[in-house]
Amino acid sequence: MGSFEIKDDFYLNGERFKIISGSIHYFRVVPEYWRDRLEKLKAMGCNTVETYIPWNLHEKKKGEFDFSGILDIKQFVALAAELELYVILRPSPYICAEWEFGGLPAWLLAEDGMRLRCSYAPYLKHVEEYYEKLFELLTPMQITKGGPVILFQIENEYGYYGDDTTYLCWMRDLMTRLGVEVPYVVSDGPWGDALRCGSVDGVLTTGNFGSKAEEQFGQLKKFIGDKPLMCMEFWVGWFDSWGCGEHHTADAKGHAQNLQEILERGSVNIYMFEGGTNFGFMNGSNYYDVLTPDVTSYDYDAVLTEWGDTTEKYERFREVISKFTKIPEVELSTKIEKKAYGKAALTGKVSLSSVLEDISTPVESVSPMSMEQLGQGYGYTLYQSELKKELSVEKIRLYGANDRAKIALDGKEIATLYDRELLGEKVLETPAEGKKLEILMENMGRVNFGPMLEKQHKGIKDTVVINGHQHFYWKQYPLPLDNTDRVDFEKEYAEGTPAFYRFEFAAESIGDTFLDLTGFGKGCVIVNGTNIGRFWEIGPQKRLYIPGPLLRQGINEIIVFETEGKAAEYVTLMDEPDIG
Repeated sequence: MGSFEIKDDFYLNGERFKIISGSIHYFRVVPEYWRDRLEKLKAMGCNTVETYIPWNLHEKKKGEFDFSGILDIKQFVALAAELELYVILRPSPYICAEWEFGGLPAWLLAEDGMRLRCSYAPYLKHVEEYYEKLFELLTPMQITKGGPVILFQIENEYGYYGDDTTYLCWMRDLMTRLGVEVPYVVSDGPWGDALRCGSVDGVLTTGNFGSKAEEQFGQLKKFIGDKPLMCMEFWVGWFDSWGCGEHHTADAKGHAQNLQEILERGSVNIYMFEGGTNFGFMNGSNYYDVLTPDVTSYDYDAVLTEWGDTTEKYERFREVISKFTKIPEVELSTKIEKKAYGKAALTGKVSLSSVLEDISTPVESVSPMSMEQLGQGYGYTLYQSELKKELSVEKIRLYGANDRAKIALDGKEIATLYDRELLGEKVLETPAEGKKLEILMENMGRVNFGPMLEKQHKGIKDTVVINGHQHFYWKQYPLPLDNTDRVDFEKEYAEGTPAFYRFEFAAESIGDTFLDLTGFGKGCVIVNGTNIGRFWEIGPQKRLYIPGPLLRQGINEIIVFETEGKAAEYVTLMDEPDIG
């Protein structure tokens, strides 16, 4: 058993302790590589690892919990303990993290009137029910019980969001009731109202920033007085969004200088040590003037690359850290190779329309229903209706629609509307004739930051107006694409339509590889049953990272779902990335 205390400094078992931590999100790294990443963290000189905990993965459906495989937080913490690393856990219901809906589960939005991150009773009830299950796993891992966990965060960057400190106190008290004995923290940018709005008694306020360390710590010191200084998120890079132009990179030398300034005055958590991957449909988005959904790679220009290689930052940071602690000798135990498997041949293709009934059960309603109302969290939804009174479609408008609509009449595309284009009426230059109207809606990733959180209903929530009048009676097909094993590639394929493409390649030995999708437009990729993420020809990310543990010796299957009607006769598996 041990102790961790916050006084004028951090104290571990009664001795002053400088936290030198790095962020690794277990849910963004395949579990077979957790040990490798943690060993590299320790070898750089860090004594602690930090991770968020994503509610939307651990409780994908209300009341159904998953802590297995890549979600085995208990095993991740146990590995850290085995390597003599301490652990900071940030299980706050909202994590931001450029993660879908900031980690909140989509099913919250199925409830009318839902208010998030405040003292709204139905929201608090859901948090409490989740935490009662989660903390059964977390509390036994505290240092006071012989584990490595030294800090818990009660909420995340709350000062940027609201000022309901009654809610923050409720979160603190709930965690205490569920058995938390180690100290609490919150984290916010040390400027403006953020510190005042996001802080409560009994909880250490820490700062999040990426530069001007002395100035930021100066502001934080004025607020917290004689408590220890800590940068909970030392931003050493940044994230990319689709269409942003190029991969964001940062100055390694400048960040090393800032790291030294931080360690001279306090403690640090490097965000990110390794970013990892937004597998599946789990990328978040930002929304200021326009929607900016994040790419599949969460490389972040971090200390380790998305695929776990060390960088110039790694070497410079280790040199800085060596001035404050002895760098341990660590032997890396996981052999990781990169493989170029070459071209994978096309073995089948089929249009979405041909297999629709095989992979989805339709829901009929008078007015269209949002994804959340349909019980769907992520992916696509196809809205289908018969036009019986309209002779043609001259104008169309979707009310309460997010994020991207592919509109077709009798199988022929008549419009693609994205983001703010959905706010107005689309006037067709040439009226479209036909009877079967289809609208394929794509959830591009819910916003993960700011007041837009409560406006993240996907699909079509309100109504469809055609030629100035509302059109009723719809059939809706949820398409989370978690059952592509049901896709029958023997069925009909029509060029220029949303479709599935199957490729196969043989692997004599297993290694990491990078999937090049030149010739394809937009969609997602499923490898041996695992959705590895989205692609979009606009970049900046051009290739998708496939960790070796997702492959198998022998024949491997790649299924590409593509929405723009653009395809090639092969895909290529390379041993080099291209994230922009």
